[in-house]
Amino acid sequence: MTDLISKTESFVLQLFKDRLSAKYVYHNFNHTKRVVDSAQYLAEQENLNEDDKILLLLAAWLHDTGYTVSEINHEEHSKRIAREFLSKQNLTEDIISSVENAINSTQMEATPTSEIEKILKDADCSHFAKENFKEVSELLRQELNIKGQEYSAEEWREINIKVLSLQHRYYTDYAIKNWSPKKQEHLVELIESKEKKKRKKEKEKLKAKFKAQYKNDNPERSVQTLFRVTLRNHLKLSDIADTKANILLSVNAIIISLALANIIPKLDNPSNEHLMIPTLILICFSVAAIILSILSTRPNVTSGEFTKDQVENRDVNILFFGNFHKMSFDNYLWGVKEIMKDKDYVYEALVKDLYMLGKVLERKYRLLRLTYTIFMAGIIISVISFFIAFYLI
Repeated sequence: MTDLISKTESFVLQLFKDRLSAKYVYHNFNHTKRVVDSAQYLAEQENLNEDDKILLLLAAWLHDTGYTVSEINHEEHSKRIAREFLSKQNLTEDIISSVENAINSTQMEATPTSEIEKILKDADCSHFAKENFKEVSELLRQELNIKGQEYSAEEWREINIKVLSLQHRYYTDYAIKNWSPKKQEHLVELIESKEKKKRKKEKEKLKAKFKAQYKNDNPERSVQTLFRVTLRNHLKLSDIADTKANILLSVNAIIISLALANIIPKLDNPSNEHLMIPTLILICFSVAAIILSILSTRPNVTSGEFTKDQVENRDVNILFFGNFHKMSFDNYLWGVKEIMKDKDYVYEALVKDLYMLGKVLERKYRLLRLTYTIFMAGIIISVISFFIAFYLI
């Protein structure tokens, strides 16, 4: 009979190599070998006689061969393959029927009756009580996903909890006594993992709720955003004004340079005397534009210090560097702490800083507008003057 078991093992191995699809990452030869080892171990623990042990191992090796045909009704296909193979080994009808009955008992809803069927059914689900339960279970999930039955980790955990708690039980005395407690441990771990995940989601949901509520109900955030956006806009406008002033400075400097280098030296010639007035007009307007550009960008440096009375009376903007650059750090720190004692004073200081910055911007843009106007007027008047001068020649 030992030769028969070896022939069966070789037959199953070759059958899986030739006909089993690669999508079966769980129901393959490795799974069959695990079932055979578990069945052999249980047979020894249950003191199964040698004849029944042979029947058990034959059924264990052949119980999933039906997957080489189809996963649908694979037990029926396994029974057919088992009958064909065992018939060629000249076994009796009783032996073949016993193997078929054992294979049929591996269905989830089937209830085993004989000792062989109980052992095989427990062996088929032995991984429920093994240390590698999670890894083996994950292989089954991957197999189902490959076949199109997509299960998320959370869904698969729910299925395992249902199977372990409601749909599965062990039948042999040894499995009930020694494997059931370990299966219960895995069930508890799954339930705890589920509860932990649930608590985490509830915590994140609650955190998001409070965060949104705080964001909506707390006016401080809106006020801070107001100051931040307004200050950024003021600084951007100041940069734009300085850039425009620099452009005007550069353009007018180029005009004056060209006039001094190319036109004025030629005015000594009597034939060019008619260009004197247009050239002077051009230069004068360019100089005026340069002066106004410089005025619009020239910084105003204030006294650089403030008194305690000014801070206490809220008469000074200590956020502007020009009002504290000459002071000692200790005095300036005292002034800042005075502001921070009162939230309204903080906002007042910010408002005052924005207001003063706005006043500076107003002066810059007023001078800049005047500069552009003079520059434009100078260009127009100069061009007209040149036309008149050439016309009167």
